[in-house]
Amino acid sequence: MKIPGASHYWLKNAHVPSTLIQLADGETLGESELLNPIEPLLLLDIEIRDGVIHSLQQSATVPDEIPSVDLQRGMVWPCFVDLHTHLDKGHTWGRSPNLAGTFDSALALVSSDREKHWDAEDVYRRMEFGLKCSYAHGTRALRTHIDSANGQAKISLEVFKALKAEWQGRLELQAVSLVPLDYFMGAEGEVLANQIAEAGGCLGGLPLMNEDLERQIDRVFELAGDRQLNLDFHTDESGNPADITLRHIAAATLRHEFTGQVVCGHCCSLSVQPAEEVQKTIDLVKQARIGIVSLPMCNLYLQDRNQQTSQHFLYAPLEQQLAFNSKFPSRTPRWRGVTLLHELKHSGVPTAVASDNCRDPFHAFGDHDVLEVFTQSAKIAHFNAAYGDWCTAVTTTPADLMGFPTIGRIGTGLPADLILFRGRYFSELLSRSQHDRVVLRQGKAIDTALPDYAELDDLLVK
Repeated sequence: MKIPGASHYWLKNAHVPSTLIQLADGETLGESELLNPIEPLLLLDIEIRDGVIHSLQQSATVPDEIPSVDLQRGMVWPCFVDLHTHLDKGHTWGRSPNLAGTFDSALALVSSDREKHWDAEDVYRRMEFGLKCSYAHGTRALRTHIDSANGQAKISLEVFKALKAEWQGRLELQAVSLVPLDYFMGAEGEVLANQIAEAGGCLGGLPLMNEDLERQIDRVFELAGDRQLNLDFHTDESGNPADITLRHIAAATLRHEFTGQVVCGHCCSLSVQPAEEVQKTIDLVKQARIGIVSLPMCNLYLQDRNQQTSQHFLYAPLEQQLAFNSKFPSRTPRWRGVTLLHELKHSGVPTAVASDNCRDPFHAFGDHDVLEVFTQSAKIAHFNAAYGDWCTAVTTTPADLMGFPTIGRIGTGLPADLILFRGRYFSELLSRSQHDRVVLRQGKAIDTALPDYAELDDLLVK
């Protein structure tokens, strides 16, 4: 479809998910326009003027002199928000493939790759490549975790700040530190907190179950509170039901009366815990106003690789399982690795899904395409027919958790940052790649050509 070059035009006959519409004061669209509860789409005409959504109407009469495009009921979404990524690790698979596919092997490979290659040029080019992909696919805002231990923060955060300035106006970028929480117990932890504050980022880290956990968490909250930083943690990325760092983070949020936004990612172990333990954690998470982001594609790839974890998911005794598994050269995973998305969302916890790792030892695949994230999440996490309720998980909800009230929604007076799909219904949208989507930024169609992998070839043999 060809988008007019004029500053004033209409998009006619657009299917818009009702949950993504933000109405202005006094504005109504009426319940009668909702097509049906399974496909919660409104048939609307969208007026765009000077890069802004000027009005949303039904069956608008458009003067002949004003250009219009008939979308023939193709779906229109706001641009995506990718709440949890790892741009600094991205696109290292070609030189550091994780053939074992386990979490431990991924840690070792990333550590080795970082020591050998992660100078400013290497990090810049791979991060920039990821941003090019994200932008072309229709992402408007993105948060990336940054490996920050052993002096890497100085290199990678300088790269991040340069890219943030270069992409200003196209992508809103946020950085989060990533270190084990015990890192914050020493002087280097305070230095890192200052570096994150200077970069305008979020303080974050990896809590692990240990006897000193509460003291480590308290220290992070103190550092964040002193600098007025939001917090973002990797929590319980395992199949071990004894991992309950999410509960400890929620309790600390309440204990410190923390007023900033806390986001916790992964939370995989929640799905293998007894119901009464799950309820304790969810109640605390809701009370603490914590946002949860699940990473279904990466966790599907990484989790349940270890035969020992199967004891949590099958009824047979572990000895019998191991004896059975030993007969075969490889093993089919029994567990999808995702957290309890439905239970969290139905409990009123802000719940999002995001890309996580792309083409690195933690996840061999991915292209920074949030539509792929949503599509795969719908299948992995059984979104079933409630697609319209879940599409906020890659738009409005992560935008709110990142502090962007005008991003990730469609409404009068908001920027015309939109994605136009040929798919007319969710069944069509989720069945084909939608590679021919049109991405509008301030009402103008952008170049959606993806960067060529060959751009990074020389980094593979560096």
